[in-house]
Amino acid sequence: MPNEDIIDVAAGIILRGDGRVLLAERPPGKPLAGCWEFPGGKFESGESPVAALARELHEELGIELDEAHPWITRIHTYPERTVRLHMYRVPAWHGEPHGREGQRLSWEDPQRVSVSPLLSANDGILQSLNLPSLYAITQASKYGTTGFLERLRTALDSGLRLIQVRERGMAPAELEEFARDVVALAHDYGARVLINGNADMARECGADGVHLQAEQLMQGRSRPDGIRLLAASCHDREELLQAAALGADFVVLSPVLPTQSHPGAPTLGWERFAELCLDLPMPVYALGGMRTDMLETAMTHSAHGVALLSGIW
Repeated sequence: MPNEDIIDVAAGIILRGDGRVLLAERPPGKPLAGCWEFPGGKFESGESPVAALARELHEELGIELDEAHPWITRIHTYPERTVRLHMYRVPAWHGEPHGREGQRLSWEDPQRVSVSPLLSANDGILQSLNLPSLYAITQASKYGTTGFLERLRTALDSGLRLIQVRERGMAPAELEEFARDVVALAHDYGARVLINGNADMARECGADGVHLQAEQLMQGRSRPDGIRLLAASCHDREELLQAAALGADFVVLSPVLPTQSHPGAPTLGWERFAELCLDLPMPVYALGGMRTDMLETAMTHSAHGVALLSGIW
């Protein structure tokens, strides 16, 4: 049963073609007036989240919702109330946004927001929003370390900014040396690197985080110390909820589609993928049979982006 003490709110990440998002200032007379937030508002009785969002965007901004995709759901406690934020990405609408309640609006670069103060719930939302849409998994076992690093540089030149080092066949010493090389090269481009399954190695080689294997995830009791980014591999709802409980920054859910490495293995499919992602607090990447041209399909099914093993190198 829903908690009657929690106020359900639908809010939209309204995305412009240049990557900017729309923020609105809370008008005088409302709680927390003068603070900036993603547009939206409270559910009315019997409304679905997307219906509430469509109504609020019309009432507040004078625009009509054409397309909205569920993204993340976060609970946040303010001094006077607790809200459940149902966040949607809104890539399509019609009409010109304007402050129908006298509020100021601003199109902002989500990586360098210039307006302030933001509502406190939005700090974490912006951190999640700024995760790249592509998450690439290393494949030095196929190309060799030298050949792979050349391919990594090419991908970084093309905009890749989030990488997982996963080389299960490498000896520990070789893996640590390889991880250091990946981290050094990635950091030259401002990209972030996670190490699969080894938080100690992540700390030692200066990586940005650790990616937990599913078995490690289910045995975990707390977030690893000294880790800036925590990710995890998930395959079902139980694992997804455990990742949320540990405070994972994002997860990978698989297998979505058939893969060459596991022909004939059961897959989730897009509809089941979207069902499993419902009301999670962290972004989810789709893995399994992914290609870069599947990104739009993934996002329409609640994925933050796609994770790629062979499809990017």
